[in-house]
Amino acid sequence: MERVASPVGFTEDELAGVRFGADGLVPAIVQDAGDGTVLMLGYMDGEALRRTLQTGRSWFWSRSRGEYWCKGETSGDRQWVRAVRYDCDGDALLVVVDQDGNGACHTGARSCFYRSFGTDDPSGAAGGPKAQG
Repeated sequence: MERVASPVGFTEDELAGVRFGADGLVPAIVQDAGDGTVLMLGYMDGEALRRTLQTGRSWFWSRSRGEYWCKGETSGDRQWVRAVRYDCDGDALLVVVDQDGNGACHTGARSCFYRSFGTDDPSGAAGGPKAQG
């Protein structure tokens, strides 16, 4: 099925409600629109947030590379934004997406949150990376 990017409407007042940290970034939690799985955590500055809202694709600021990246442009595991929310304090974002491909994690896992402390996730929902040989 061919997905289509759909811009997310926003106002300048809504953007002004986002509180970026001292480093100019805000954490962005990415959640699967279909089943609610938390897929990943990325960071956005004002430009990455605008790009995300305007294009309907997930854009982030790479802290390690010092550049913008659109999720899935290299891997093919694209995210199609369906909604963007900001929390009561304005210091965290929730990006609700349709996830294409294998998943959101660079390891090949569906979710970056496939590891847990203590006993394994009893639901099995995390979907870790494929076993290494």
